[in-house]
Amino acid sequence: MLNFVICDDNLNLLDRLGKMLETIFTKSNYDASVVFKSDNADDILNYIDNNIADVVMLDINLKSNKSGLELAEEIRKRKKNPYIIFTTGHLEYAMVAYRYKTFDYLPKPITYDRLEETISRLFEDANELSKNYIKIDNKNTLIDEAEVQYIKRDGMKLVFHTSSRDYDTYSSFNKFQEKLQDTYIRCHKSYIANINQIMDVEPVSGVITFRDGDTCEIGPKYKREFMEVLKNYGNFE
Repeated sequence: MLNFVICDDNLNLLDRLGKMLETIFTKSNYDASVVFKSDNADDILNYIDNNIADVVMLDINLKSNKSGLELAEEIRKRKKNPYIIFTTGHLEYAMVAYRYKTFDYLPKPITYDRLEETISRLFEDANELSKNYIKIDNKNTLIDEAEVQYIKRDGMKLVFHTSSRDYDTYSSFNKFQEKLQDTYIRCHKSYIANINQIMDVEPVSGVITFRDGDTCEIGPKYKREFMEVLKNYGNFE
C-alpha cells in the first residue's frame, strides 16, 4: 500500500485534496490511503520521522515556520525514497521545486483530472521500481519491499508479513522469488525470510525471530544454505 501525506495551509483545500485522492484510489482500485494531513510543517516532519510515508504532497507557500521547499529539503535529509509532489499557485517556483527529486508539480487550483493523471503516472512508476515495491496482484497492491519481514505460503495463498499488517494473494513462491532482492532467502518450505528484518537466529532450535517479534522455523533442507548466506552478509556469526 502507498501511504499519502498532505501539507497545505488552506484547511478547506487540505480536506478537498484528501477526498479527491480517496476517490481516485477507489475508482482505479489503487491500494493507497491518505494517512496524514496537516497545515503544520513540524507536524509533517514528526509524522514522517515515525511512520511510513510513500508520497508527500506539499504546498510551496506555507504560512508556517518553513516553506514547502524548506520542508522538502528536510524530508530529503531524513528519507530519500518518498515521492514528493508540490502544489502552488505561483508558477515561478516550478523549476526550483524540481531540485528535491520532485515527481510532479500541480498548479492551483488543482483539478480532479490533472490530479488523477499524476496519480496514474505515479503508480505506473512505482510498479516499475521492482527494487522498492512488490506488486502482488492485479489490483495495484504495492508493498514496500524493505518493509516485508517474511513471505509465508499458506495453502494456495502467499502472505506478505510486515510490522503493520499482512497482505495475501493467491500465488506461488516461484512467481516472486526471481523478482525479489537477494536479501530474501528461502529458509523453509513455507517461508522466505528478509534477512534485513531478522533480529535473532537460534541455529540449534532452528527458530528465526524478526524485528516485530514474530517467528518462523528453519527447515532442515534449507538450514546450511540459509546460515551461509547470513554469515556472508555479516548479519550473524
